[in-house]
Amino acid sequence: MITNTTSGNRGLLQAEPLIFETGHATGTGVDLPEPKNTPTKLNGLTRKAALDLPGLSEPETMRHFVRLSQKNYAIDLGLFPLGSCTMKHNPRLNERAARFEGFADLHPLQPTSTIQGALELMDELAHWLCTLTGMPAVALSPKAGAHGEFAGMLAIKAALEAKGEGHRKRVLVPSSAHGTNPATAAAAGFSVDEIPARDDGRVHLDDVKAKLGPDVAAIMITNPNTCGLFEPEIKNIADAIHAAGAYFYCDGANYNAIVGKVRPGDLGIDAMHINLHKTFSTPHGGGGPGAGPTVLSAALAPFAPVPHIVMRGDKRELREHAEGTQAFGRMCAFHGQMGMFTRALAYMLSHGSDGLRQVAEDAVLNANYLLARLKPHFSAPFGERPCMHEVLLDDESIKPKGVETIDMAKALLDEGYHPFTTYFPLVVHGAMLIEPTETEPKRELDRFADVMIALAERVNAGDVAFFKQAPTLTPMRRLDDTRAARQPKLRWRRGDNTSAKYAAE
Repeated sequence: MITNTTSGNRGLLQAEPLIFETGHATGTGVDLPEPKNTPTKLNGLTRKAALDLPGLSEPETMRHFVRLSQKNYAIDLGLFPLGSCTMKHNPRLNERAARFEGFADLHPLQPTSTIQGALELMDELAHWLCTLTGMPAVALSPKAGAHGEFAGMLAIKAALEAKGEGHRKRVLVPSSAHGTNPATAAAAGFSVDEIPARDDGRVHLDDVKAKLGPDVAAIMITNPNTCGLFEPEIKNIADAIHAAGAYFYCDGANYNAIVGKVRPGDLGIDAMHINLHKTFSTPHGGGGPGAGPTVLSAALAPFAPVPHIVMRGDKRELREHAEGTQAFGRMCAFHGQMGMFTRALAYMLSHGSDGLRQVAEDAVLNANYLLARLKPHFSAPFGERPCMHEVLLDDESIKPKGVETIDMAKALLDEGYHPFTTYFPLVVHGAMLIEPTETEPKRELDRFADVMIALAERVNAGDVAFFKQAPTLTPMRRLDDTRAARQPKLRWRRGDNTSAKYAAE
């Protein structure tokens, strides 16, 4: 069997070194005439030494980035099992709508008289979000889930100060909540009081009541939580929080599991961000562009950040300033991300209310199918009852045999799958969190389950060396995680030959 080749390529998958290792300072993709020897206006700031930049021709540059793209995993290639991330298919209809000139070519400083269609689309999106969640108001401007959380917590802060209760500074956060929750509360100026997890992975009313006091500002609960479980006492918890004079923030990152089935407003929730890229199928990643609209209850609606869309006669306009309102301010320079709004509304309109309900039903069905197939072969800490949208396993059954969660994840790379989410949620040691979403057909679920079961059987056969060496078929081999953390190499220097070194290892 051929394991190494002279070129470093494997079949049609091209080996690709770093761009600095490929290029050379004398190369260029353009051919410009020598500058004339005339005085410049640089005031003596003329460069005196050659820039150490990679010089490549146009074909070399194009090939470099295309080869890098071939090494990326995407939902267009296969099942993306990351739990808590909801890596679902992005329909091409949405992409086409987002590229219509009237939406794609807008400028944020255009007069509102020229963007009436865009404002109508945003108004329609807001209507859908409010209807689906049972909430009277929504702020569209937050740019991501954590940004939306921040907007919700700032609205809570403003509401408390308006009531003369600015002394309320403590926010209750269960250990099963998303990690952004305590960070957001702290960023908004609150102190965080953790509610420890119980063995069943849920938040209990008694634990909440034990933490209540006159200094409590809010509770932040993720529902369904990061263990893939619905919180059955959520309404009673909301009632207890409100009776204590505090507010209920719900992390909406897992809304895909209940969209069209449950209205968060009916559960007593005061604020919830919605990740459009998770529930309503707009693209992930790259640090943006994103959108995390935040829906607000009647108690918090007056404090929603500007800008607001308002009607002036038969025209829509943007109210840009907080003066004369109770808005706490604004989250960003402009209103939001038009491409994300367009994609999300296209997804909603193409599904309809019944289709969105089926999204949640199919997402939960797919997760429970995987749970049923994998539970006999792995430890499932909450597997005695159905899950919601994601399957939570751990390494309790395989660790005594020498294989840990990280080893299983590395072995999946050789099988052509992106690994599941590892070591999260933190309340479960050695967690393996898998979210198939509603977009995977049964045959794809079976392919993934077959691979996971085959790996479990390999563990039982005692082939520990296989897992400790994995991955062996990827462009780069397994890193020394400890060394990488303690001796990070963040800057390339000529002579490093970094990619060749790791490829050889």
